[in-house]
Amino acid sequence: MATPYNHKEIEKKWRKNWEANPVNVNDGKKPKYYCLDMFPYPSGSGLHVGHWRGYVISDVWSRYKILKGFYIIHPMGWDAFGLPAENYAIKMGVHPKKSTAENVANIKKQINEISAIYDWDMEVNTTDPEFYKWTQWIFVKMFKAGLAYEKEMPINWCPSCKTGLANEEVVNGSCERCGETVTKKNLKQWMLKITAYADRLLNDLDKLDWPEKVKKMQSDWIGKSYGAEIDFEVDGTDEKVKVYTTRPDTLYGATFMVLAPEHALAAKLATPEQKAEVEEYITKSSMKSSVDRLQDKEKTGVFTGRYAINPLNQAKVPIWISDYVLADYGTGAIMCVPAHDDRDFDFATKFNIPIIQVIAKDGVENRDLREAYTEPGVMINSGEFNGMKSDDAKRDIPGILESRGIGKKTTNYKLRDWVFSRQRYWGEPIPIVHCDHCGAVPVPEEELPLLLPEVDHYQPTGTGESPLADIHEWVNTTCPVCGAPAKRETNTMPQWAGSSWYFLRYVDSKNKEELVSKEKAEKYLPVDMYIGGVEHAVLHLLYSRFYTKFLNDIGIVDFDEPFTKLFNQGMIGKNGAKMSKSKGNVVSPDDLVRDYGCDSLRLYELFVGPPELDSEWDDRGIDGVYRFINRFWNLVYDNKDKGIKATDEMIKTRHKMIYDITSRLESFSLNTVVSGFMEYNNKFHDIIKSQGGLDKETLETAVILLAPFIPHVAEELWMQLGHTESVFQETWPEYDEEKMKESEIEIAVQINGKTKTVVMINADEAKDTAIAKAKEAIADKLTGNVIKEIYVPGKIVNIVMK
Repeated sequence: MATPYNHKEIEKKWRKNWEANPVNVNDGKKPKYYCLDMFPYPSGSGLHVGHWRGYVISDVWSRYKILKGFYIIHPMGWDAFGLPAENYAIKMGVHPKKSTAENVANIKKQINEISAIYDWDMEVNTTDPEFYKWTQWIFVKMFKAGLAYEKEMPINWCPSCKTGLANEEVVNGSCERCGETVTKKNLKQWMLKITAYADRLLNDLDKLDWPEKVKKMQSDWIGKSYGAEIDFEVDGTDEKVKVYTTRPDTLYGATFMVLAPEHALAAKLATPEQKAEVEEYITKSSMKSSVDRLQDKEKTGVFTGRYAINPLNQAKVPIWISDYVLADYGTGAIMCVPAHDDRDFDFATKFNIPIIQVIAKDGVENRDLREAYTEPGVMINSGEFNGMKSDDAKRDIPGILESRGIGKKTTNYKLRDWVFSRQRYWGEPIPIVHCDHCGAVPVPEEELPLLLPEVDHYQPTGTGESPLADIHEWVNTTCPVCGAPAKRETNTMPQWAGSSWYFLRYVDSKNKEELVSKEKAEKYLPVDMYIGGVEHAVLHLLYSRFYTKFLNDIGIVDFDEPFTKLFNQGMIGKNGAKMSKSKGNVVSPDDLVRDYGCDSLRLYELFVGPPELDSEWDDRGIDGVYRFINRFWNLVYDNKDKGIKATDEMIKTRHKMIYDITSRLESFSLNTVVSGFMEYNNKFHDIIKSQGGLDKETLETAVILLAPFIPHVAEELWMQLGHTESVFQETWPEYDEEKMKESEIEIAVQINGKTKTVVMINADEAKDTAIAKAKEAIADKLTGNVIKEIYVPGKIVNIVMK
């Protein structure tokens, strides 16, 4: 009788064994494979089962690659600087250094419950001075390369808290802490010139084995477009408004113009009659985020009282202000062609502005236009361009405008330079000194890291400056160039700073002289597989690609893309919503590990649904997985000592199992891998019933295939099968297509096209013998004259009879 499956004893035993005898050892002979999770922010809430999903996926893949003969680089670290950690510390009334350390210790303990093969010797923490020394070093290098610069920028400002707020701290236009209406305030900010890399970031997407939806999201974020900049004179003034348009072919259809509320001329152009209304609208717009403005379905706006002159037909077009135009895209001003743009059509319809069609499908104007026509067509109502195909006009008109001195061909990007400073305490100090004589001067590289000073009070200052501005003994220093009195930069870096390059540091985390040595970079980098949530599809991945390209440019690494392959796992929710404490739907893994074991939870995390899609957690689902493990456990125990000789059916089933599991695993269809194991477990039981047992090689093969998924169970069963070395010292099984073929097949036997019975024949049965066996099976029904015998190989025998 089988020894009962006791997950507590088995998991304790094998974790202790793995600590003494690691299964992933770098012997210098194996090829490397770098599998990386997006490192977590160490939240005070700890992990829930949704967090487990990504970690289990990456561990299964890593263990699979071990069995495929690779040395696996599979590290873990902590994205511990930034606003979430600081806000948590403020809420708990403790210093962020203390709360962060406590949270890291707690989550590390929880992560270890997954039994993932993380290499903790490579661990990094973005708050460690030995780590952020290199974050600062990269900034200094970017500054010296002209990629880091200062610019006055509007930030979210809470008049009550007297502090700057990140976008995520603004909820429905109000401060999430006090509820006060948020305004904008101009402050000097550090910027990184990511736009200098826009074309490379866009073009190199083609090199990546990433999900197409992620590449499209990045492409859309970069937003490269071709068009023209066109100057519109403002009637009755000396002013000109420059607009950027991707549709210069529609210039004759421009019936109004819209400026962003932040545009330099927005308030200036207002006539005395419209001045108060314009200023009120600008103020209200300043309280909304860019995201909210773009998502608002209801169009709002205000007329300035002024008109611009269309440079082609000299028509007067009213100048409006509306928050659906953003100051940081194009020129912050657009010409509006309501007949051919959905947003412009809605705006014109609401404010009763004329709509002039200038493109028609067949060159025939629609006198009753109910919606914008956005397809290609033939130019109409467009003077000299009438009759042209709109695509040709779109291509040719920018050059025509340029030749007449009223516009120029332009390439534009939605991508904007990266605002890189925060007016907060808990972040990397920006290594810049401000000198009245020398300007902004970088801290000498040999003096890095510039340490974040220890403070008792780290709450916002109320002035809009970082809390560091109040630490005068830290702020006041001397200029590294001329020695004159100077002041340190008091803004800190954003949370993205460390996460944009951390993946490089893992492979050389103890190096005090270099960010990463050339030897280790060439040997272990880049990342082969990167696994994490799709919510990071744009910013984190884009910033990481930018950093990697820059480090490649200055010779630190010899590649320019950080992540060769990317997999985004879906979220696990409950009761139709994302898991969160506020919703009361968080499922802790701790009780499940206690009651069912780590292996059962690992397997259910994969079984819950396709890994790339969001899935709904069902508390009852883990019971079925637990039953499967018990059933397979008993199957191995009951058959391991029987000495059964492999039959053709056993060999065929074994090779089919290898093929099915491997192909599903390689395609990342992990939920169907688990269901596949269950299906083959049932087939094994059927074979045992008919043949008295199962051969040892099939048992061993099944245990190896299951090892990446339920490693504790696999190790114990491997030992029970008589082995002394870890199952992870084995090689992933190979399938033989010849041995997967059926030796016998079932075919239908028909008379005059109607099936009368079925018979078993050899898979390679000759035509004559196949027909003979079929006729024998229906001999009692062959009562007429046989006029034709038809054999469709492997499918049917049809006897045509009169």
